[in-house]
Amino acid sequence: MNWEWSDIYSHPLWMVSTTILAIIARAQRKALWNPRACPVKLNGKTAVVTGANTGIGKFIALDFARRGAQVILACRSEARGTAALQEIRESTGNQNIHLRLLDTSSLDSVRKFAARILEEEKELHILVNNAGASGLPSKITADGLEITFATNHIGPFLLTSLLLDLLKKSAPARIVNVSSMNHWRGEVNFDHFRGHNLNHVMDATYNHTKLHNVIWTNELARRLQGTGVTANSLHPGVVMTDVMRNYNFIIRFLFNLVGFFFFKTAEEGSFSPIYCAVSEEAEGISGKYFNSDCSLVLPAPPARDPALGVKEYEFCERLTAKP
Repeated sequence: MNWEWSDIYSHPLWMVSTTILAIIARAQRKALWNPRACPVKLNGKTAVVTGANTGIGKFIALDFARRGAQVILACRSEARGTAALQEIRESTGNQNIHLRLLDTSSLDSVRKFAARILEEEKELHILVNNAGASGLPSKITADGLEITFATNHIGPFLLTSLLLDLLKKSAPARIVNVSSMNHWRGEVNFDHFRGHNLNHVMDATYNHTKLHNVIWTNELARRLQGTGVTANSLHPGVVMTDVMRNYNFIIRFLFNLVGFFFFKTAEEGSFSPIYCAVSEEAEGISGKYFNSDCSLVLPAPPARDPALGVKEYEFCERLTAKP
């Protein structure tokens, strides 16, 4: 009997066996480090988590709340942020959870958020820059910045800069920047920040911003040496979150279909950020890049270039300077 590959792929047994294999693979997936096995407490500590109303950010905030921290949810949507706040309070019994509005694509919003934090809080021990977006339509913001660059990189850069003195005052403190393994596919072109010479095919712009995240984090860590404040970046894994919400239906459908079997859940995606933020193993480590298994790995070559790090930092300082 002569078989064609199409006959095999369309055979019911092939589809059933593939589905079973995928389910087994998902069931066998285990993290090397699990936050629930980490005994660290955060009583008396204050943490800010951006993008905390959904996905990875909400699970990070939930973990900090379980550990007894005061957690400030920095969210763009008041309605979704309020829902997350109520859920976290009810789930953990920790009432010291607060919502503050923040849109990282707007420098004005970042400045107002930071000003309120500095006015209300005497200490800040953990800052997790988690908020980000992919697949946004091409747009230039009121600040003259390409919107994905503003949301994913310049906004977090400015926020961190404005809160640095408070973090130093509160040392030991940790800054955690959520990047992506996609930074390996990114390129450094400072014209991109203004929307010039950008290819908006699929996640190209997102990849560029994630590379800038790692470059900036490493230079930030160098500048923070001796202060008691650490800064690290990480890849959370390929995670089933609403980061794909800006793509068309077909892409979202395929992503979710494959992701159901093989990608991490949002809770699993929160493990490496939590590891960097609270674990004893990460204490004192700075200027490093962690993968989704909470292991130290080398980032892409541009992120290992100290001269490029200085250029990156100074360029972002000029972009965020008040006119």
